[in-house]
Amino acid sequence: MVTLTFPDGATRDYDAGVTAMEVAKSISKGLAKNVLAAKLDGTLVDASLPINDNAKIELVTAKDPEGLELIRHDAAHVLAEAVQELFPGTQVTIGPVIENGFYYDFFRDEPFSEEDFAAIEKKMAFIINRNDKFERQVMDRDEAIKLFRDMGEEFKAELIEDLPESETITVYKQGKWFDLCREPHLPSTGKVGKAFKLMKVAGAYWRGDSNNPQLQRIYGTAWATQEELDAHLHMLAEAEARDHRRLGKQLELFHMQPEAQGMVFWHDKGATLWRVVEDYIRRRTQGADYQEVKTPLLINNKLWQESGHWDKFRENMFVSEVKHGSHEEVHALKPMNCPAHVQVFNQGMKSYRDLPLRMAEFGCCHRNEPTGALHGIMRVRGFTQDDGHIFCSEDQITEETKTFIDLLKSVYDDFGFTDLKVKFSDRPETRAGTDATWDKSEGALMDAVTAAGLDVILNPGEGAFYGPKLEFVLRDAIGRDWQCGTLQVDFVVPDRLSASYVGEDDQRHVPVMLHRAILGSMERFIGILIENYAGKFPLWLSPVQVVIATITSSADGYAEEAAAKLRAAGLRVETDLRNEKINYKIREHSADRKIPVIAVVGEKEAEEGKLALRRLGSREQTVLTLDEALATLSHEALAPDQQRKA
Repeated sequence: MVTLTFPDGATRDYDAGVTAMEVAKSISKGLAKNVLAAKLDGTLVDASLPINDNAKIELVTAKDPEGLELIRHDAAHVLAEAVQELFPGTQVTIGPVIENGFYYDFFRDEPFSEEDFAAIEKKMAFIINRNDKFERQVMDRDEAIKLFRDMGEEFKAELIEDLPESETITVYKQGKWFDLCREPHLPSTGKVGKAFKLMKVAGAYWRGDSNNPQLQRIYGTAWATQEELDAHLHMLAEAEARDHRRLGKQLELFHMQPEAQGMVFWHDKGATLWRVVEDYIRRRTQGADYQEVKTPLLINNKLWQESGHWDKFRENMFVSEVKHGSHEEVHALKPMNCPAHVQVFNQGMKSYRDLPLRMAEFGCCHRNEPTGALHGIMRVRGFTQDDGHIFCSEDQITEETKTFIDLLKSVYDDFGFTDLKVKFSDRPETRAGTDATWDKSEGALMDAVTAAGLDVILNPGEGAFYGPKLEFVLRDAIGRDWQCGTLQVDFVVPDRLSASYVGEDDQRHVPVMLHRAILGSMERFIGILIENYAGKFPLWLSPVQVVIATITSSADGYAEEAAAKLRAAGLRVETDLRNEKINYKIREHSADRKIPVIAVVGEKEAEEGKLALRRLGSREQTVLTLDEALATLSHEALAPDQQRKA
């Protein structure tokens, strides 16, 4: 007999050799129908695995993350079988699960195209309907290598040859077809379901090495239900429509070009948006008692060596080697601002009375990101951080953390992001500082989190090399998560760079350094704003807030006069005096340029000193006097922090 303990603490006794599927059937037929696998003492296993020892058991269904991952895993197997049935001679390689789906890499002389997807999906549906059982089979290593090599599956044979001698070689059969794979799997192909779709085909290299054969990668997505698939496809369509690269060009915000890969050319309207965001953050940090500094872009590598960044980030630094006669100097464009801020702190003697000292900078940084990782203004090589560092004593960590979190939440609210989650990242494998130092910094940060009443998600091993961190993840209008803000507790770098203050005991002490950012990269955050609002910015953010469009040329003079008054009140205004029909003008400024307010003026408005205001997304017009429009729009155009003070 074996005793199985369920998540609610209840126990049941079964004959040794019972399977999770049999356990499910003993509870209810409905549960058995939905079970995909099981977790025994926390380890995911096949639902058909015999259980011979006492264990804690969890029955896994499609509602569980592990269940969805299995659906995607086995969808890749079904894809591979379908491809080989339709295109004989194709070799299979690997097919892992990825975020929101899966892919499989194939070796084939002829290229796949998306036109092949309909036939492949039809064949996949046939295999799923066939409902073949997934059956695990253990094989002898040499036998498995010979089997796959005789089948012409050279890549699979190579994989087996490279596995450790201690590795158990397992294949999973689904009907007559089988694949080299570790456990676990679904009970049968039918459990994959029909909520899947092939998405795209791309090139890849065997084992990621450009010296190896080129493969063809077919991507797919799979979900537990059709409703979830439909929602995902809708989100992808929305994401494409909101793509900041397309909107950046359409709205004349920025461009990028090969001669400056990973660098942004901001146009007038984009630079205006940048200034609005920067000015807002500057007001908020000044209100929170930060000192704004500006530090060099190019710094001698001695400082980076002392701080520990040279060993950690050298390969991602842009380095300049300069000779002055026989003397050679090595400098690097700064990839982050923290060592430079310590240098500012170190100027002049500091006392405990000076703490906390809050320092902020719109710091321009450069990192040599791989070309393949670059993505519009979301992932660049040259970027600006709304960076800040708080130098404080240990007993000030909790209060400073709480104060920063309040500031960050308020800023996110002002930009329209109210859905926030926080990750707690602790010590990575490669790190600076002793375990005792890490114990202290992690404990201090967790105490601060508790005091702030934050619910955090543990993110093991993802801390900075010098200290643990909080990562603030916001959710946008279509449900995507973006990690932007961060707070890091650092006992290491200030010590390495000889930072100190005189305490109440008249002794020197090393300050704690809290690394913090709210937006993170300005470029990336602006990209997020573009996509979150689909280019339809609220009035305070919009590069052009009002366009005054004339119906007739006789109103041109009044339109210019009205524009001048609005500009004098601080509004960003353009006029459209072209000899075009008013409906054409409205359509262009609304649909294409996404201007928040169009003020229409004709002879009547000019005679009466009025403006007919039309808001983006509405067909209705509100007719106001020029003074009324001025008062209304000038207040609406204030940033949220300014409105609170108005």
